[in-house]
Amino acid sequence: MALDQVVRDKTDLIEEEEEEELFFTDIDELQNHGINVADITKLRQAGICTIKCVQMTTKKNLCRIKGFSEVKVEKLKEAAAKLHNASFITGLEYSVQRKKVLIISTGAKQLDELIGGGIQTMAITEAFGEFRTGKTQIAHTLCVTAQLPIAMGGGNGKAAFIDTEGTFRHERIKSIAERYGIDSEAALENILVARAYNSEHQLELITEVAARFAEERGIFRLLVIDSIIALFRTDFSGRGELSERQQKLNQMLSRLVKIAEEFNVAVYLTNQVQSDPGATMTFVADPKKPVGGHIMAHASTTRLYLRKGRGEERIAKVYDSPDVPEAEAPYAIAVGGIVDVS
Repeated sequence: MALDQVVRDKTDLIEEEEEEELFFTDIDELQNHGINVADITKLRQAGICTIKCVQMTTKKNLCRIKGFSEVKVEKLKEAAAKLHNASFITGLEYSVQRKKVLIISTGAKQLDELIGGGIQTMAITEAFGEFRTGKTQIAHTLCVTAQLPIAMGGGNGKAAFIDTEGTFRHERIKSIAERYGIDSEAALENILVARAYNSEHQLELITEVAARFAEERGIFRLLVIDSIIALFRTDFSGRGELSERQQKLNQMLSRLVKIAEEFNVAVYLTNQVQSDPGATMTFVADPKKPVGGHIMAHASTTRLYLRKGRGEERIAKVYDSPDVPEAEAPYAIAVGGIVDVS
């Protein structure tokens, strides 16, 4: 009992210390450690807006910023280390940090139960499947549920939507908002939407939205990219450009992983599928696989495979996840978004 009490007391102490660090530390704090305003402005222009992002960025990439020498980067790294601990912590301290994770409902109870209550912040959730399986409809529903109070399975925040295929529809947001009793105009006001036209533009928008997350501290809870791979398949074609495509995709996914952890937001990505000719040789029932290869697989925290069922039913299967078992759950697409199968 004495040991249990010590653990509880230590947990309470850690929670009190962490209370002030619920969100990130702005790079303006670097001024107190000898970094001038001009250099801080250059960091912001490069999409580096927090101390944690400085630590996440390699020295090589920092040296690429105009006017940054190796000596200046070394000084910058030392200043960041004083403001934020990026070294080892105990498992107990890590468990306290994980308490900041929020879970956002997909709109369907069975689907929520499948993935542990909903999609998590500080993580990337990828949904892949054929057309008409509900990938975009889940995205629209999440944009509304992210605005709900935490007690209702929401994130009590705003959402950002990067549209690469021209699929965002304000009419869907309005009908889903009506389902939850939210003013439709207010729901749309709380969603940032940007249309990406090529893979480079897509990365620029990700950098821009990260700056917006830093500017509005703790306000955003969801980032949707629908879809992550479409523009890469257009910009890079053939095996000759495959290596470059995967490298660019890896850089983008790395940035998204950092954004998810840095700003405590849930990142929801939709992905396309392609036929797998080799699957027929191994008698696989469904010879389809997600586009993006191992790079997509390693970057995504939870991967969901969506497919069509009987009639209007859709099936979601956990393809990969660190904390939920492989299983399936049915759901349907209704006027009010994603719902349980009746």
